[in-house]
Amino acid sequence: MRSFTAFLSLCLLCTTSFLGCKKKPQAAQEVAQATPTPTPEPTPEPIDLSSQVIVLCYHRFEDKPKDSLAIKPAEFEAQMQILKDNGITIIPMADFLAWRRGEKSIPPKSAIISIDDGYISGYSVAWPILKKFGYPFTMFIYTDYVKGGPKSGGQSVSWQQLAEMRDAGVDIQSHTVSHSSLSAKKGKNDEQYATWLKSELAGSKEILERNLGIQVKAIAYPYGLHNEAVREAVKQAGYEAAFTVYGQRIGHGADATIIGRYAIESTKPKVFEQAAAFTGSVEGGEGRVTPAAITMVTQPMDGETVSDPSPEIKANIAAFGNVDPKSVTMRVSGVGLVPASYDPQTKLVSYKLTQELITGQVTVIVGATVNGRKTEARWSFNVAPKEASQAGA
Repeated sequence: MRSFTAFLSLCLLCTTSFLGCKKKPQAAQEVAQATPTPTPEPTPEPIDLSSQVIVLCYHRFEDKPKDSLAIKPAEFEAQMQILKDNGITIIPMADFLAWRRGEKSIPPKSAIISIDDGYISGYSVAWPILKKFGYPFTMFIYTDYVKGGPKSGGQSVSWQQLAEMRDAGVDIQSHTVSHSSLSAKKGKNDEQYATWLKSELAGSKEILERNLGIQVKAIAYPYGLHNEAVREAVKQAGYEAAFTVYGQRIGHGADATIIGRYAIESTKPKVFEQAAAFTGSVEGGEGRVTPAAITMVTQPMDGETVSDPSPEIKANIAAFGNVDPKSVTMRVSGVGLVPASYDPQTKLVSYKLTQELITGQVTVIVGATVNGRKTEARWSFNVAPKEASQAGA
């Protein structure tokens, strides 16, 4: 009996020792699993700053356009096909802003499609066409025109329709509250004007954000009109980008407060042709002609609003330096190269327009060869809209 008990005790001792030996490697394995190999940080992709962007501006879509602001649906669809055929990538506003912030790259030839005001045809006509192509786009809305607002009518989009577009991924941004010229004081003193300007800019942003639960980062100037005070107020209101209607290719270094758009109208097919061809000047792009670091005396003055649609344009380019008189040129947005005259004695380049300029911002570019190097300087003025046409642009 004693022998059996001793044998049993020996077996239990061996079993306990065996189990204890097995636990040690298990614990070591658990420790190894608790300290995984660190994942290396991903190398950020370099941002391509040489890309260029065109921004297209549309308003209404009608089979029988009543004015130049409307375009036929078939023509609009054909233009969307041309963009595709030309290898132009349509990007959303969010990608454009992220590119400008240095957060992501965009394709070398990119485009933004924008539709102004808030006409119902943007919802019922343009949107289905854009869906067919899978194109993102931006609606620039002035809030007084949304259905139920003080300036709304039978062609107005509703808040419900805007919400439907928002839910489908359509970008919605500001076009002010009342669609009035922001650079015109209209009898207001400085304090009244500043208060009104803040209401138009910050107010429209707040209304859109509150009604649609979105973040508004961009604004389109009504008629493309702006001046230094307006641009400063845009920054104060918290906008990342502000758009005009002076069409040009946009480079990464373009001024965020004066981003040009091509205003596409049924009566001016060449505007779209130029945009889609990616020709013409580049604002803020690599390799562009460096503007002269000068202060020119001009007529009209920079930021001035004029009522004459065919003004005389003048600039004193004495600060250019040693100018080759035969090389002096003047270009006017919406017109092109004009036969300006240059007086080497007074250093004055001038041209009296023989045609009417379109309402909105007009940019003048004066160029010359100085000591063998091409030099450019530019300024902008505004052509005031006729009171009768202020209902929508």
